[in-house]
Order: sequence, then structure tokens, then C-alpha cells
Amino acid sequence: MNAQFPWLTVLTVLPLVAALLIPLLPDRDGKTVRWYALAIALVEFALSATVFWQHYDGQSAQIQMVETVAWLPQIGLNWSLAVDGLAVPLILLTGLVNTVAIFAAWQVKQKPRLFYFLMLALYSAQVGVFAAQDLILFFLIWELELVPVYLLISIWGGPKRQYAATKFILYTAVGSVFILLAGLAMAFYGGDVTLNMAALGLKDYPLALELFAYAGFLLAFGVKLPIFPLHTWLPDAHGEASAPVSMVLAGVLLKMGGYGLIRFNLQMLPDAHIYFAPVLIALGVVNIVYGALTAFAQENLKRRLAYSSISHMGFVLLGIGALNSVGLNGAMLQMLSHGLIAAVLFFLAGVTYDRTHTLAMEKMSGIAQSMPKTFALFTAGSMASLALPGMSGFVSELTIFLGLTSSDAYSTTFKVGVIFLAAVGLILTPVYLLSMVRRVFTGQQGGDMFDKLLLDINPRETFIALSLLLPILAVGMYPKLATQTYDVTTTAIATQVHAALPAIAQHHLPLYAQLTQSAPTLPTEATVAVSNL
Repeated sequence: MNAQFPWLTVLTVLPLVAALLIPLLPDRDGKTVRWYALAIALVEFALSATVFWQHYDGQSAQIQMVETVAWLPQIGLNWSLAVDGLAVPLILLTGLVNTVAIFAAWQVKQKPRLFYFLMLALYSAQVGVFAAQDLILFFLIWELELVPVYLLISIWGGPKRQYAATKFILYTAVGSVFILLAGLAMAFYGGDVTLNMAALGLKDYPLALELFAYAGFLLAFGVKLPIFPLHTWLPDAHGEASAPVSMVLAGVLLKMGGYGLIRFNLQMLPDAHIYFAPVLIALGVVNIVYGALTAFAQENLKRRLAYSSISHMGFVLLGIGALNSVGLNGAMLQMLSHGLIAAVLFFLAGVTYDRTHTLAMEKMSGIAQSMPKTFALFTAGSMASLALPGMSGFVSELTIFLGLTSSDAYSTTFKVGVIFLAAVGLILTPVYLLSMVRRVFTGQQGGDMFDKLLLDINPRETFIALSLLLPILAVGMYPKLATQTYDVTTTAIATQVHAALPAIAQHHLPLYAQLTQSAPTLPTEATVAVSNL
């Protein structure tokens, strides 16, 4: 493949261009459209894997495969795309989750042309968010991504779909405004006005401006992650969305929030990040414990999984706030791991709904008798979610805890308190997940609510579940499959942030350890141990 060819542009626009051809396809019952959409998703995923295999250097922390074309020079807007260790693994995750989600939507009969058009358009927007290097381009794609999700929920969702879709668009659209406000404040500071994200990160901002911009980005990306108390749209969206949409929502869209926090808050504003890092850790602990406790109160299967996602994304905040490369590596691995785990659990929840026509757990009891294969796969996904050793969730959460304990940025008292509270969340997680599995699959089958002989998971659905479970096992057994794509980048970013820490720690902030010397430029022993997993 030619390295000079605009591969990132092709990867970004291919699903959208293909979606524009859907109205022209001869199709009456939706079968042609669904095969076409699946073929495009497979081609996109295979092409992205091939391109990154040949042209991405995992040993370089620099942005790579840079493509820049003047789009609207009057306002300084460029079509600027590039990738690094933050973007590449998330684009690959996007490809896998979207492909299996389209395959999972095989039974869509209502307006199939529009459904698959929106799924492909959403696929393009997700790739564009991770590849964009121009601030306005990033903002535009971020906003455009909201439209397909809104329509997918409001048209193909459950009984309260209009309420859930409206709440989603209001929360995320209002939050997105802060990206523009904070970004433009950074762009217009100083004599050199630039919208290039790499150039923005090189400017020397006054601390007040950094703190203002950081707060704006935190609000915007905090809605998407989501961070308590900006999370309330997520359970409603998951509770009403169809299974394929929930797969994409939990598997990819939440990770856009974590990506934004690392790309903008941490990488561009390292000084402000040091001030806000304890806040992120506190919010992460709240997410972990609150999400786990609230999950217990949910009788709706998908709402329980939604609160589980809120809890698990709290670990991402802990890793970002750890102020070292080990914690940041763990945050990246947690995003990848949770993307796979959440996607498979929401898919299997959809499988059970297709058979039982209910998401109320008390009405689904005992279905393991008729659906043993589904029970086995759902149990495997739940084991991954509760961080069973040998699965990806265990490695990611262990790495985050290792990052916190090995961090020399915080006082011992602060670290002990955080680790204790986060451990409470870890204890609660298997309790609410295993109780969910018990209530849905074991006991006496749910009376006359459905037939005694439910159809078990079929070969197509089994293939979809295994397509997500096997990578979970592979990363759990050999984490370097994932970490080698981003380890150099996260180490470089963490070193940059750590270098600014001693000067700020001199203010005698009680949460920080008293550091008197600059950060080392080489990875610590803990970092080396994690990267060699």
C-alpha cells in the first residue's frame, strides 16, 4: 500500500459514502440492504486493520499518517487527520463493534434502508472523531455523530424512546458547546491563531486560561463518559435503545469521552490537569461506588448493565488521574476492555429480549432451562465484567490499581482512601452481576409469560458473541496485543505531565506528596512490568 495515499480520509468517509448509495439499491424486504451494510462494515474494518498494520509505527509517540488539506481557508478550517497510540486502538475497536452491531441488526424490518444508512453514517463519525486533528473539524464530527444516535433511539427504541432520545440529545449537545468555547479560547490566545490540535498543545497558556479550558472540556467529555452527576441520560438511552444501538453506544461512544479527556485535558493542558487530577479521582470513586450501588436497584436488565457501565468507566477516571504512565495505560486498556465486554452483554441482553419480549428480570427467571447456550455466553460476559483473572477486565483494573499505588504524586493517606473506596466497588460488582445472572437464568421458569420451550441462541448470534468474547480472552491472556499499540504514546504523555508536577506540588497541596525534583524521563519499573505483560 502507498504510504502517501490518504488512507485516513478513505477510512473516515467510506461508510458515509457507501450509506449515500443505499437509497439506490434495489430492495423490497431489506435483505439486500443488510448484506450491503455488513459488507461495507467488513471492508472498512479489514482495511483499517491492514492500513495500520502497514503504516502505523507503534514504537513512535508522534502523530502519524498526517493528512492536511485546506477546506475553508477563510476561517482557517482544514481537513486534517492523523493517528497516534490514542487513536489507533480505538478506531480498531470502533470497527469491530460496529461490524458486529450491524450483523446483530439482522431482524430489523422497520425502515431498513434508513436504519442501515444511520448505522454506516454513525460508523464514519466515530472514526472521524478519533482521527481529527483540527479543532473545528473535531467539533463538527462530534456534533454530527449525535444525529444518527438520536434517530436510531427515537425510531427503533422502546415505549419511552422519544423521552430517552430527547434527553440524550439535550445532554450531549449542550455539553458539546463547551468543546467549542474552551477550544476557541485556546485558539485565539496569543498572536498565533491556530485550530490545529497539536499546535494548541504547544502553546504556553496562563494558568487561569488552562483551568478555564480544562473545566469546559471536562464538562463536555464528562457528559459522554459519563461522569456523575452528568450520567442520567445513559440508563434511559440504554433502556430504550435496540440491542445493536446499545452495543455501539456502550462499546464506542462512551470511549469518545475518555479519549477526549486524554487528548484535550491531559495532553494539551498538563498544568491544569495536575490541579484537576484529584477531582477526577474523586469523581471516579463516586462513579464506581454509585454505579455499583444503583445497579442493585434496577429491575430492568439493560438499565442494570447501563449502571454497570457507569461504574466501570469510573476506573478510567482513576487511571487518568494517577499522573503516571501505568495508570494511563490502565485507563486505555479499560476503555478497550469495557468496549468489548459491554457490547457483548448488551447484545446478549437483546437476545434474551427477542425470546422473552421483556427486560424485567423477575419475569425472565429460569430461562437457562431452555437457553443453556445463551446462559453460558452471558455468564462468560458477566465474568469478564467482574474482572475474572484471565480476562481483559482483570488486567485493566489491576493496572489502574497498580498505577495508583505506584504513583509518587499523591500522599499515602490519599492513595489509601481512594484504593479502599474503589475496592468497595470491586466487591459490589460481582454481587450485582451474579445476582443478575441468577435472577434471569436460574430458578423456576417465568410462568405463563412466555413459552416453556424458548429458542436458544442461533449460530449467527453465537458467532457475534464469540467475536467479542474471544478478543476479551486474548487480551486477558496476552495484554500486549492491546498495550503495544499505545504504550509509547501514553508513556510520553504521562512523562510530560509528571515533569510539571514538582513545581505545583510546592504549593503544599495536602493531597500531593512533597516532590522536590523533576520527573524521570525513563519509565519506572512498574511501567516496564506492565508494558511487558
